[in-house]
Amino acid sequence: MNDEFYMQLALDKAWEYQLRTYPNPAVGAVVTLNGTILAIEAHQKAGTSHAEVLALLSAYEVISQNSIDFDPMNAQKAHQFLRALPQSFFSECSIYVTLEPCSHEGRTPSCATLLALLNLKKVFIGIKDPISGHGGGIGIVGRGTPPPTVKVGVLAEECEALLEPFMIWQKRAFVLFKLAQTVNGRIGGGYLSSKNSLKHVHQLREVCDTLLIGGNTVRTDRPTLDCRFTDGTAPDVVIYSKKDDADRKIPLFAVKNRTVTVTDQLNFMETPSFVLVEGGEGMLKALKEKIDWMLIYQTPKLSTNQLSYNIDMNLQFLHQVKKDVDLIIWSRQVGH
Repeated sequence: MNDEFYMQLALDKAWEYQLRTYPNPAVGAVVTLNGTILAIEAHQKAGTSHAEVLALLSAYEVISQNSIDFDPMNAQKAHQFLRALPQSFFSECSIYVTLEPCSHEGRTPSCATLLALLNLKKVFIGIKDPISGHGGGIGIVGRGTPPPTVKVGVLAEECEALLEPFMIWQKRAFVLFKLAQTVNGRIGGGYLSSKNSLKHVHQLREVCDTLLIGGNTVRTDRPTLDCRFTDGTAPDVVIYSKKDDADRKIPLFAVKNRTVTVTDQLNFMETPSFVLVEGGEGMLKALKEKIDWMLIYQTPKLSTNQLSYNIDMNLQFLHQVKKDVDLIIWSRQVGH
């Protein structure tokens, strides 16, 4: 097995949490010992332990056969615990991480400084941190005693694709259009997705800044658009419509601690943020030039429902995974 194999494992794990780490990037990490995989982890939520830290904690448990007695998501405790280990504990281990370890101290301590202290044998990095002022982690990692072998650029193109939403929301809204369809491309007729897919949608709703829907969806479906499958906080909603004739008595307007805005303007997309779009053909056509990615939940059904997305768009599939019976496809719009 080569370096690309281990980095791909890190990438696959990171995609499980893509966008759920907002406003942080999705990052994956793998720890090995003489080619044996000890841990495969990913950053899961902003403000919690980064991928490298979670992977090292899991690797510690495998090597020592002991369980940690604290919440691994607590970054401060995790760093403190790992720093207290004997300096030789990970000295024969290698780590693969999709993004350059962070050099700065923010809501969490510096992962680059931690890796330097732990004296790993080899460090493999997908891509350098492209954000100005966030680099320097590679140099810090190389200060280990003895210095580790550091290799940068393993599956760089794939790691860049993973990071694309993070790069976009540095300057404007990253716009994700979510759709669910049958194998023959039909939509409508009630829930098409499995419970696990529905839960995943609600996990994305929890972290987005704005849930954007069309006026026809409100008038026809009379939705709630909450996060009941995750017990999370419902997102603020923007209804994109030329006329404000929404029935204020439908469940959408009854959700606590949410703002619902009706507008025919999309200038809010100029502000750095994460916008999740849920809608039908009309919304897809209206927003075609503004959509960055599409998230397709394809369920193994054939349907006689006449509704579908009648539109010409070119997509590039970035990542796909099975979730229960559904196939989830992350895709990028190309040529717009």
